[in-house]
Amino acid sequence: MKYSLIVHNLRSCHNVGSLLRTTEGLGITDVWLTGHTPYPSKENDTRLPHIARKLNAQIHKTALGAEKLIDWRHSEQIEPVLKQLKQEGFIIAGLEQHQKAINLAQFTPPPKIALIIGNEVSGLDAEILSLCSVILEIPMLGKKESFNVVQATAMALFHFTTVK
Repeated sequence: MKYSLIVHNLRSCHNVGSLLRTTEGLGITDVWLTGHTPYPSKENDTRLPHIARKLNAQIHKTALGAEKLIDWRHSEQIEPVLKQLKQEGFIIAGLEQHQKAINLAQFTPPPKIALIIGNEVSGLDAEILSLCSVILEIPMLGKKESFNVVQATAMALFHFTTVK
């Protein structure tokens, strides 16, 4: 089994750090940070040094070192990432509330799956969803309309790693 996470257009450094820690704990193969998602410092970083340091410190606050353990990559554009993963045999799954979504509990993940998560408020836009092979949804049983992006991702990735 090989799992990849694509984090697209998140705003919060703390959410990014928490996602890196969660994916490392679940044994996820790699993480792509795309769009305007903040990312940790990296070799040959082109950002202004004080910006890179600030973002790195904020991500580290919740990642607690996981950012150094997991294979993460950054890409401004998501489309080349999706193309590469599809060429490598990954099924692309979006995690979003949508009329065509499948209940996560009823989904059996294939051996290679890449999960895309989107912005904390607006989620994944229609263009990104159109590039997905499947859209997955976590049913809401309470009165709130959605889960926090980190908790929803953790539920989905845990499901992937435990369903046989």
